[in-house]
Amino acid sequence: MSIAARLGAALVALVALAAGLSLIWLPHDVERLDIALRLLPPSPAHPLGTDHFGRDMLSMLMAGARTSIAVALVAVGIGLVLGVPLGLWAAANRGRWLDEVIMRGNDLIFAFPSLVIAILITAVFGPSAINAILAIGIFNIPVFARVARGGALPLWTLDYVAAARVAGKGRLLISVQHILPNIASLLIVQATIQFSLGILAEAALSYVGLGAQPPTASWGRMLADAQTMIYTEPQLAILPGLAIVGTVLGLNLLGDGLRDALDPRLRRAQL
Repeated sequence: MSIAARLGAALVALVALAAGLSLIWLPHDVERLDIALRLLPPSPAHPLGTDHFGRDMLSMLMAGARTSIAVALVAVGIGLVLGVPLGLWAAANRGRWLDEVIMRGNDLIFAFPSLVIAILITAVFGPSAINAILAIGIFNIPVFARVARGGALPLWTLDYVAAARVAGKGRLLISVQHILPNIASLLIVQATIQFSLGILAEAALSYVGLGAQPPTASWGRMLADAQTMIYTEPQLAILPGLAIVGTVLGLNLLGDGLRDALDPRLRRAQL
């Protein structure tokens, strides 16, 4: 694994550790407001200081990591669980009406970015982290469907697939037993990319008030709360901004490393 991939893995591990630790312990309660402690500088009690509501910034960042990872992880899971079967089934029926229906449906979803989908969902059900998950997850479905279909189509022309068909195996069985294992590396790399995009999408939705709602901690919400004091208290925006940048950078570096490690063509080129 390259140095960049190791750096990415370290950044992702650090954020994951903070999110996991926040499930069982936080230095301070992020839902407790104490105006007497507002805007304190870094100290042993508050290593990163406090915000304008008197909340500990380190605790807010840890809890925000938990929210961002949970939203992005579930959204990617929705894309994988629903998108991959659609893509495999479309590839198995290439050129038929089912393939056209699936891919045109994907094009329709692509016409609505996750923010627009979130606005539509919010208009019906109201803003929440769950609705942000639905919006990002719905947008991930056509992404994984296209990746699965694109990776599966060349495999249907290979000899071992023809041999499986001669042996009497149906399209569904061939897709599960022979196609899916051979495109797993593509899906893993794409999942890493979509995870980083999910982090950004969650922060963006929370920033505009469509994601996690107070008192739930969120990096995007922290940025929104800090925008009125960006010139007087810039650390309130810099800290969550660095958390977002570091997480996305780490995931992208890790995704590049996984692609280099899992793609046999790249391995042969390196040899």
